[in-house]
Amino acid sequence: MRAFMDQDFLLNTECARELYHEVAEKCPIIDYHCHLSPREIYMDIRYDNITQVWLGGDHYKWRLMRSAGVEEKYITGNAPDEEKFLKYAEVLGNSIGNPLHHWSHLELRRFFGYDGILNAKTAPEVWKLANEKLRSPGYTSRGLIQMSHVDTICTTDDPVDDLIWHEKLAADSSFPVTVLPAWRPDKAIDLDKLSYVDYLRELEKAAGMKIASVSDLKEALKRRLDFFAAHNCSLSDHGLDYVMYAPAPEEEVERIFKARLENVMPTPQESAVFRFACMTFLAGEYHDRGWVMQLHYGCRRNNNPVTFRDLGPDTGFDCVDNTAPSTQTAAFMGALEDMGKLPRTILYSLNTCDNAAIDTILGCFQNSEAVGRIQHGSAWWFNDHFDGMTDHLRSLASLGYLAGFVGMLTDSRSFLSYPRHEYFRRILCRLFGEWVEQGFYPDDMETLKKIVADISYNNARNYFRFARKN
Repeated sequence: MRAFMDQDFLLNTECARELYHEVAEKCPIIDYHCHLSPREIYMDIRYDNITQVWLGGDHYKWRLMRSAGVEEKYITGNAPDEEKFLKYAEVLGNSIGNPLHHWSHLELRRFFGYDGILNAKTAPEVWKLANEKLRSPGYTSRGLIQMSHVDTICTTDDPVDDLIWHEKLAADSSFPVTVLPAWRPDKAIDLDKLSYVDYLRELEKAAGMKIASVSDLKEALKRRLDFFAAHNCSLSDHGLDYVMYAPAPEEEVERIFKARLENVMPTPQESAVFRFACMTFLAGEYHDRGWVMQLHYGCRRNNNPVTFRDLGPDTGFDCVDNTAPSTQTAAFMGALEDMGKLPRTILYSLNTCDNAAIDTILGCFQNSEAVGRIQHGSAWWFNDHFDGMTDHLRSLASLGYLAGFVGMLTDSRSFLSYPRHEYFRRILCRLFGEWVEQGFYPDDMETLKKIVADISYNNARNYFRFARKN
């Protein structure tokens, strides 16, 4: 019987062990999509206890606790931090098969040196150990990042953000990690949100101009794109229900927009028309600026109206949506290609049933502009577990070019989430080892090591063309 999570965790062949320990384990991390706070990085914050850094804002853990029947006061409520930790430890001890059991123990080992098992019995000793560590030198937001061998971080930033913390980080030579903004303009596109008109007022202030037409909106967004570009941004990110192809005459788009300015809510089709017009415009801007466009879709958000009213968004009440219509995605990308405006693009669907559709769409738009010009984004959110990652890698390998894949991201708000890269890399090496063991691929370690290093680090560095910190 194998020991639980020993140094060869998930590495079930000699080939896998060699690939991981000699290559993947040593590669730096490029976290090209996350939700870390640039302010907290700059301020180099120190957490009072493990609950604050581990459970605060982590809706993965919150969902698990709710599923185990834990009262909300121990999750997002006002229970003492120690009691919240003890409740999570009790639940984690029983969470067989859930990736949180792996992630949590990897985090305890890598950051706190705890090699035991966290459960209800051991929780008091882990609470004491972790909190003592958090009081040690280096256990700050920056220190935790550097412990993880992180090279580059891309945060998630709204067009109206002033990017002041990015400015400060860029000027701070004492911190060697590059922290870059990533453009997330969902609020400027989501015409059907009740807060849309109020958001436009914020955008007007940030852009220094009045927005009374679609052309005004585009000009305001261009000004903010220029501002983000001046802060070394080269990456966009969009959260969509699915990629909609809904072309319409400019006059119709204008009519829909001006009606919304008069507080007339759009129909679903009108929202789709407006979103398509905005996405087409923005994609063209990304292309001309050499940016990468990320499209996240396949999620239905805020499904519980009661908890949404009480707790707001991003609190653990989202679900996988139906599969996205591949005809819409392909048509959208085809329209951009036809205009000569298709940027390097990463497609992510939360529904794993979309894997084959995405991987076949990729092949329609690849060219010599970049290796893997169109990418199948990593298994994310509800899919960043053993089966989800393995399925994603197998599909991309079968229908595309896995060697050109840009690798893992955290998509996290936690400074302790970087062992997810380790988890991914172990699964990657395991898969390669199994293919060699089964005779599916030759025992060519030179080639295999290069592919592992490229997927773990090099491909992302080359694909995103990030500006390095001086």
